[in-house]
Amino acid sequence: MSSPPSEPTGLLFVYNADSGLFNVVADAAHKVLSPATYACNLCKVTYGWLTERRAWRDFIAGLDVPCTFLHRDELRRRYPGINVALPAVLRVTDGSADVCIDADSLNRCEDTDALIALVRSRCLGA
Repeated sequence: MSSPPSEPTGLLFVYNADSGLFNVVADAAHKVLSPATYACNLCKVTYGWLTERRAWRDFIAGLDVPCTFLHRDELRRRYPGINVALPAVLRVTDGSADVCIDADSLNRCEDTDALIALVRSRCLGA
């Protein structure tokens, strides 16, 4: 795919949302007022209205690989050569990044447990 700057081998989770306080507040309101049209299923299944879900936080903390979380604007700034549909999960290995969970698959996850199972099977080979 593309060669990101030197970063430890691990997983890169990319939200289909922009960073910043205004965007966080707008996203929280959107999730509550119109959840069917909310554009980031990664956000939807890993966060409640404002805080990260405990099951997700515990899962990430227990992994043996480094995990980085970026918003779409941060991905564009840090890795301008990576152009993938979002949200997505990328496996970063030896200076390259490959999609291990594409947007379509991620958007089909209905809850945190489904996402955890998907990460285990597609990104960790478990």
